Amino acid sequence: MTLAARRAWRAVSPYAYITPFFGLFLAFGMFPLLYTAFVSLYRVELQTPGDMQWRGFGNYAAVFTDPYFWTALRNTFTIGVLSTVPQLVMALGLAHLLNYKLRGRTFFRTAMLLPYATSVAAATLVFAQLFGRDFGLVNYVLGLVGFGPVDWQTGTVASQIAVSTIVVWRWTGYNALIYLAGMQSIPSELYEAAEMDGASRWRQFVHVTLPGLRPTIVFTVVVSTIGATQLFGEPLLYEGSVSGGISHQYQTLGLYMYEQGWGFFHLGRAAAIAWVMFLLIVVLVGANALLAHRRSRKEAGR
Repeated sequence: MTLAARRAWRAVSPYAYITPFFGLFLAFGMFPLLYTAFVSLYRVELQTPGDMQWRGFGNYAAVFTDPYFWTALRNTFTIGVLSTVPQLVMALGLAHLLNYKLRGRTFFRTAMLLPYATSVAAATLVFAQLFGRDFGLVNYVLGLVGFGPVDWQTGTVASQIAVSTIVVWRWTGYNALIYLAGMQSIPSELYEAAEMDGASRWRQFVHVTLPGLRPTIVFTVVVSTIGATQLFGEPLLYEGSVSGGISHQYQTLGLYMYEQGWGFFHLGRAAAIAWVMFLLIVVLVGANALLAHRRSRKEAGR
């Protein structure tokens, strides 16, 4: 190989190495996204996908005037809060405990991933049995302490708590290991200095651990927000209904999109819902990033 050819290869080789990734991204990421935007402007039925009639923003207007869309949006927000906040708080506490030198901590760290590795279908079916109204274990335990049976499938708040519990169970250990990795990157000298100053473990956690974990916490909040917006498997399998209960009490945006596309066969409207969800995720992630940036600037100006 000549000197000129070697120089040309050095200049081109970085792009050649990353070309497969961008090729796959364009084929399976960018193209479906753009094609969904294209389909959302047409009336397309599942039975006749080749028969496309121009509607412009008619699909979006139909979505925004559908009361079930706003119900699904409200349910998505409620279930997202009920699942994300306890999940991240518990994950932070578990990571803090696992960060100490405990006996068998390798076993506990491995066990944290078992719920995440469990199939969402298997986990949801088990929890559906646990939250059964007549023979569920949860109502049995509540009965032991004097509470009456709770209808975990038809009650609005109760069903949303049940679905959120499945999400919390599956993702708490995963986020705990992410927090644990972030904690182990914090220099031990900071803890030693805080201990020499007489700081208790709680103060060390508040003034050393939390500031050091801020980028990790922002990351988990963003990822959990995206996951909550796209929540689909748990509410679908909880009762086996795409409507999210008899009164749509726990139907999320993902279930609503599935119902429109594969229940009512309106592919154009389902595509419009998909783009509404995409824009909602962009707004929520942007808001999280803006809040984190403002907080960083405020602390830097102190």
